[in-house]
Amino acid sequence: MVNPQIRVFELTPYLTCFYAGRDGTAAPRGVSDWRDEGALHLGIGLFTIHLGSQAVVYDTFTGIEEARFVRSYLEAKGVRNFTVVYSHWHLDHIAGSEVFADCDFVATALTRDALLKHKTAIEDGTLWGPPAIANVRIPNVAFDDDVDIRIGDVDLQLRRYNIHSIDGCAIYIPADGVLLAGDTLEDPITYIIEPEHLPAHITELRRMQMLDIKAIFPNHGNPEVIAGGGYGRGLIEATRLYVERMLARCKDADYLEQPMENFIGPELAKGWVHAFEPYRDVHTANQKLVADYWKDKALPDFVDDKPNDQSAGISEQPNVKAPRPAKAKRRRAHR
Repeated sequence: MVNPQIRVFELTPYLTCFYAGRDGTAAPRGVSDWRDEGALHLGIGLFTIHLGSQAVVYDTFTGIEEARFVRSYLEAKGVRNFTVVYSHWHLDHIAGSEVFADCDFVATALTRDALLKHKTAIEDGTLWGPPAIANVRIPNVAFDDDVDIRIGDVDLQLRRYNIHSIDGCAIYIPADGVLLAGDTLEDPITYIIEPEHLPAHITELRRMQMLDIKAIFPNHGNPEVIAGGGYGRGLIEATRLYVERMLARCKDADYLEQPMENFIGPELAKGWVHAFEPYRDVHTANQKLVADYWKDKALPDFVDDKPNDQSAGISEQPNVKAPRPAKAKRRRAHR
């Protein structure tokens, strides 16, 4: 394991991305660990929303040193009060939590339950293997579906989505149409962990498409697109179509031999997603997981392997300029 170099993208006056990976710093395959395989090979971003002395930190990165860098960077800007929001319970998103031990931690109730269940195994390095994560912070504020919080004059909607992981939490900033997607969306394909929930993922992606979105920032994305202002709505449609195609074709005789491009070709051509070599291994793992789970089960009726009507209105521009912050209407925060 090699400590990654962190790149800082100041996306708007209040939104900053700290990005690691996709730069050759990860250990070679075969000698790598979960940090390399699940985060640094693919690239990982941590996002912060900061106004005045307050900041919301969306996840805590892949380790203590990286999290310390983020906190120190924000403290140098005058931030004194931090709130951590977990996107979900997976290790590459909670590994630096000890750095924010004096802060509130907010997450879905399912994230809290998963961390309570796995805390001992995470801390002794037996869940996903080493490195172990010391003193995992359990959320002290938990919610079931959606909850609003406030940072300065801007409202944040924490929205639970069963995409990638059943406990997923995305942050939507309605005043600016910004979606911090966590791992619910990735470029170029979703990392399938829970194949039994794929029908629910499709439904949830359709629900996500109902938001008024101007810019999307996933945790695992192309750093050039993120730095350039984020992804357009096409990233949601590309993810939905990939999941539907993975399900619709999982009983084909040559399913396990079909390359990633067979499942995202049109979306690659439109610039909604971008091919990236390490995701070929993710695709191969996805295929095996889906084929093994669904081989003796009936496929859901709504799997159609076709774009939905909403896709006709999606811009083919791969990324859009993230808006400058606007003052939001005051709304009651739930704590």
